[in-house]
Amino acid sequence: MRPLHAETRGDLEIVFTRTFNAPAQMVFDAHTTPDLVRRWMPDPDGWTMPVCEIDLRVGGRFRYVWRRAGETTDIAMVGVFREISSPHRFVHTESFEGDPTGSETLSITEFAEHDGRTTMTLTLRYASSEARAGALATGMAEGMEGGYARLDAMASG
Repeated sequence: MRPLHAETRGDLEIVFTRTFNAPAQMVFDAHTTPDLVRRWMPDPDGWTMPVCEIDLRVGGRFRYVWRRAGETTDIAMVGVFREISSPHRFVHTESFEGDPTGSETLSITEFAEHDGRTTMTLTLRYASSEARAGALATGMAEGMEGGYARLDAMASG
């Protein structure tokens, strides 16, 4: 069984849970500090993250850009923070630049620490059931787990 658990809820949500061998503040910081995000989020299979901007405040924006070696098109995600409660929770919107649907997803990330280990619950609420189905079809959970495994190794090492 892989460490990241994913389940659908209702017609619009995907809920991911994963436990990290690190305190909540460390895991929160790894999600919200550009230098740390760059260390775990890009897939090492030819991907880089040339842009990782995070203005961690309510109303602040973030922008991630992923680039794969040999490709001419970048993938960029943008969003706005709606709520921040370090090290327990942050909420933001997210969308992909150039998405012709203009679809925006609400992302709710929560961290609960127990005995030095932190369980993260990430709830993604899509604008439509079609948007959620499209996201699920990408195999996103496998890619996310790769990044989370790198985060866990980074945080516990």
